[in-house]
Amino acid sequence: MSPSDGLDHRIQVGSSPDSWGVWYANDPRQVPWPRFLDEVARAGFEWIELGPYGYLPTDPTRLAGETALRGLRVAAATLSTSLHRGHSGWQESWPRVAMTAALVRAVGGSCIVIMPGYWRDPWTGESTEEPHLTAAQWRDLTVLTNRLARQVRDSFGLRVMLHPHVYTHIDDEPAVTRFLDATDPDLVSLCLDVGHYAYCGGDSVKLLDTCGERVGHLHLKQVDPAVLADVVAKDEPFATAVARGVWCEPPNGLPALEPVLAAARRLDTDMFAIVEHDLYPCPADKPFPIAERTRRLLRSYGV
Repeated sequence: MSPSDGLDHRIQVGSSPDSWGVWYANDPRQVPWPRFLDEVARAGFEWIELGPYGYLPTDPTRLAGETALRGLRVAAATLSTSLHRGHSGWQESWPRVAMTAALVRAVGGSCIVIMPGYWRDPWTGESTEEPHLTAAQWRDLTVLTNRLARQVRDSFGLRVMLHPHVYTHIDDEPAVTRFLDATDPDLVSLCLDVGHYAYCGGDSVKLLDTCGERVGHLHLKQVDPAVLADVVAKDEPFATAVARGVWCEPPNGLPALEPVLAAARRLDTDMFAIVEHDLYPCPADKPFPIAERTRRLLRSYGV
């Protein structure tokens, strides 16, 4: 497509293994990686995130060949970290970040998306940590995020984006604001997952309008408000909420994606918008039709 097609080419749309029901490197309930690559290309996407390390080939030459064969390019990879735990969190997180960053760089990607660790077990709902960080933990989280972002930039030439996520210590508007205020804007940006932010009561358009210079990456998904209300009322674990369909096919949920994308376009910066529709677990034939319809919908929104 060319600039004359009426689409905004500063926002590049992609998808992820998550939208094919992939949460783990190896799981017999997940679609095999060749099928994911075949179908994401058939659905009309040109960009992907890598998903959990080891799901797609980790040999850079093979991965580059498999994606190029299908006309796909790699934008980023997402992984969890535990930097609020100080030295032990750094020791646990950095080797995995470095390994992932090396692969992303080798296949032409531009950023690493990091998520804070869960404070609540996604399967059982049991609290594994306190839901709110102490002042010392906040200091560790922000100082070590700056350090990690600097090392990723200097060693691999990639940007680091933090992904607010349900049942982690960075989830709602106050936590996101505090994190942004305490981290270096030259090093750390935000991956705004509009579905997770809505799940926790956040307004993505407001965030883009007020702190848009800190947003470098979008994850697109929608939450079903009726399912969410029932999940919250019953205090159900995150994995149960996903299996119940708390994430729904656009345009049937919240937030409305067209205003979000319009707010992102107002920033007039290059940005990826990656569809990340949690479907784990799901039948193998469910993801492709949803992905194809979603890509067509996003094109109608001008991206």
